[in-house]
Amino acid sequence: MFAKILIANRGEIACRVIETARKMGIATVAVYSDADADARHRALADEAVRIGPAPVSESYLNGERIIEAARAAGAQAIHPGYGFLSENPGFVGAVEAAGLAFIGPSAASIRAMGLKDAAKALMAEAGVPVVPGYHGARQDTDFLAAEADKIGYPVLIKARAGGGGKGMRLVEDPADFAAALEGAQREGQSSFGDAAVLIEKYITTPRHIEVQVFGDRHGNVVHLWERDCSLQRRHQKVIEEAPAPGMPPDVRAAMTGAAVRAARAVDYHNAGTIEFIVDGSGPLRPDGFWFMEMNTRLQVEHPVTEAITGLDLVEWQLRVAAGEALPLAQDEIPLNGHAFEARVYAEDPAKGFLPAPGPLLHVAFPDGARVDTGVRGGDRISAHYDPMIAKLTTHAAGRAEALFRLRQALGRTHISGTSTNLGFLQALCLDPDFAAGRMDTGLIGREQEALTHVGPPDDAATLFGALAALDLDPARPFFGFRLWGSASRRVELVSDGQLVARGLRLLGPRQIAVEDGGRSVTFEAVTIGPDWMRARQGGRNLLARVAKVGSAVSVLLDGRITDFAVIDPLAVEPSGGAAENRIAAPMTGLVRSVPVEAGSQVAKGDILVVLEAMKMEHSLRAASDGVVQAVHCAVGDHVSDGTLLVEFAPGERQPEGEEAHV
Repeated sequence: MFAKILIANRGEIACRVIETARKMGIATVAVYSDADADARHRALADEAVRIGPAPVSESYLNGERIIEAARAAGAQAIHPGYGFLSENPGFVGAVEAAGLAFIGPSAASIRAMGLKDAAKALMAEAGVPVVPGYHGARQDTDFLAAEADKIGYPVLIKARAGGGGKGMRLVEDPADFAAALEGAQREGQSSFGDAAVLIEKYITTPRHIEVQVFGDRHGNVVHLWERDCSLQRRHQKVIEEAPAPGMPPDVRAAMTGAAVRAARAVDYHNAGTIEFIVDGSGPLRPDGFWFMEMNTRLQVEHPVTEAITGLDLVEWQLRVAAGEALPLAQDEIPLNGHAFEARVYAEDPAKGFLPAPGPLLHVAFPDGARVDTGVRGGDRISAHYDPMIAKLTTHAAGRAEALFRLRQALGRTHISGTSTNLGFLQALCLDPDFAAGRMDTGLIGREQEALTHVGPPDDAATLFGALAALDLDPARPFFGFRLWGSASRRVELVSDGQLVARGLRLLGPRQIAVEDGGRSVTFEAVTIGPDWMRARQGGRNLLARVAKVGSAVSVLLDGRITDFAVIDPLAVEPSGGAAENRIAAPMTGLVRSVPVEAGSQVAKGDILVVLEAMKMEHSLRAASDGVVQAVHCAVGDHVSDGTLLVEFAPGERQPEGEEAHV
């Protein structure tokens, strides 16, 4: 067995590999870019080596630098994780030429499965069913259009070197074929350096079911059952499960048998996945699935397979790479219960799932679920890399219980500072078709508007956010200012870029009314804890988790996260002295604009810095006339709460055209 390995990756998969290596007594070397200098995977590893600037082309895709780091650190093998260089046969060859072991398949196996057209021809020869289509070399438009006519519409144009939905176009009308072909070829060339495409029959109600396979260097190949990955948006997986719902024994036998034949056809060793497109228009049947592609690496969704088998797939990877035989024979591999995995991303589902890089002000995961993550509270989701925050995996004896546990885990996960897809994932868990196991790859697209709808902040969340933001406690005697009658406060918060203005009126001990115009909602038994708040309203007992970082407050209530900010630099004038001379960041954020420089003369209210935080822009303004003494930030800087941004000298602003006299 290896004494030390290098992990050529980052984020949650790097942390995952470190976990198993540590369990096996294997030392680990992490690599990191400048953007990951404080990343969790670097902190967990025994050693860490900087490999370059933030762009992947200069860091995590720099194979030469990674191999150099492995040799310098005395590592004996390299684990590629997934993505980056994991399916690059040239990198595999370079690793082995350097006298190191590659913890994955051979370069020949990767090449055999790397081009979709050649892979499908090989699979057909091995007796693995393939989707009807054209997988040949001719690429002229008229010929491909004629092949599409033969196959019958709708058809799918796919970049032969593609993956992740890139270079893929669905064509339902022959009149649209030429334009779609041009787009797929252009995207294939830009993404993979290969404009060639293949044409396939489009299955109108497709399910995506894949089989985990494993091989060793002793000729053994096994499968570890199947996973259903049909819940996708833009061809990207969202929630995966194992085993596939509604899977009859004869279909499972046919599909897993085909997967093992596929792996044997390319003399495969280590972890791999055979992906099938399946006709989901009715019950699954033995002649209703077709080979789609092989992923020659560990998959993101491997935790669900580990959950139903009780096995550690990374441990298997390490043992096979070290020359050992597979730990178990096919009939010894268990299948117990049901498991789900949900991918938690920093993205905005309401805006087409746009990535939402930014600060993670607060991160808290629940008990009762497996959590794979590469981040901690206070970290940032970088715009340079995939915006995944974590994967949550739940397991139970049956599918319904496992799904219920997943929904609970998602509702108890508290992440603030940037947008996430947590609400979308919870809504998806409640979708009746998904709950019943009736899903296909188009489910999210059909229901996207309903699944991504977000209403205004709940009255209770607003109350809890206001109490935390303004440090108000209804148990204290000075809840608010009063001349007569009940104590009250007017609060103005910002949530998702929108102003939320409410009145809070103290009616009695721990009793507060939230007022909005002529509407009033009364909350009783309001109690504040160190990181929680309770209240009772209309027969509902409410318990919220509350996190406050600087001027930002995040409330987790009934599974929904609502972020609030109280930022109004002009609302409170500086008291003089040092406070007037220093403009600091009121919260963690990104500097978007600095319209001044040292020597700039400004008037009271002029913008000095624009800071993006809590999903909106905040203008930090001069509290008086004066002169900018120094600027300590630049556009693009990520700054923490309290960071000095501008030094400012109050004084009378000089009229235009006049000079100050000494």
